[in-house]
Amino acid sequence: MKKTLSLVLTALILGMGTAMAEQKIAVVDVPAIVTKSAQVQALKKEQQTKIQDLEKWLKTAQADVEKQKTQEGKDKLLKKYNADFAKKKEAIAKDYQARLQAVDKSITETISATAQAKGYNMVISKGVVVFGGEDITADVQKAVK
Repeated sequence: MKKTLSLVLTALILGMGTAMAEQKIAVVDVPAIVTKSAQVQALKKEQQTKIQDLEKWLKTAQADVEKQKTQEGKDKLLKKYNADFAKKKEAIAKDYQARLQAVDKSITETISATAQAKGYNMVISKGVVVFGGEDITADVQKAVK
């Protein structure tokens, strides 16, 4: 019984060693890919434009409030504009978040496809690897649009 258990454990250990030896590991610098991604740059530019438009709207709203002759009119209009501003700001944030998640998913899929095409079993973020792995960042950057 002890010999059988010992043989099974030895076989498992040898099998695990063989399986580990067959692992082909890649590393990728995700922040570098995100920074150079045309999708991310376009999304950031579009977000800045939306924020600038919102700021223009806010200035117009403030001017409308100032034009009111009574304090009651100012308060009523200010309350309306504050509610509208909150809705617009939330809509912009939700849209940005949803589109950013789509870009993230696209980049993740591209990393996975690149790694699989090159025969890697595992991809690890370059920021957590001290040593080892083949860097596929440049290949992924070429594939990301």
